[in-house]
Amino acid sequence: MPRSMAGTLTSLLVALAGLSPVPTYRCVLAASRHPSVILIMTDDQGYGDLACHGNPQIKTPVMDRLYAQSVRLTNYHVDPTCSPTRSALMTGRYSTRTGVWHTIMGRSIMAPEEVTIAEVFAAAGYRTAIFGKWHLGDNYPCRPQDQGFHEVLIHGGGG
Repeated sequence: MPRSMAGTLTSLLVALAGLSPVPTYRCVLAASRHPSVILIMTDDQGYGDLACHGNPQIKTPVMDRLYAQSVRLTNYHVDPTCSPTRSALMTGRYSTRTGVWHTIMGRSIMAPEEVTIAEVFAAAGYRTAIFGKWHLGDNYPCRPQDQGFHEVLIHGGGG
């Protein structure tokens, strides 16, 4: 893996150890040699939309608790639409280099040879999962399960 990509992917990690509302998961986390990593990407949300960033009107108690116990990386720049932003987050590369430049007809396709953060984590012994939007390819070899995710529950297509 190129050194710059490894550094970029490392800087994208949000490490959360021991966070779980369900006590049985704490046993699994305690036995694991890896810290838990939860990476959250939301659509159409600005930095100041969360209470933990100073918004007095919108209550976000769960996000606030995660925020209080997490590593916070606040210097990430997004594209105007979700799919290019997602491809950059998944690969640590500029979205245009991944082949994703827009969400058109819901069929942006990330180049299958891109190395994703899920593949890096899987190679390090993590179990990986994605829940929510993918929108980087619906067919082999571009699906999330082809890109390093062990567990997949996504909204396919786009838009």
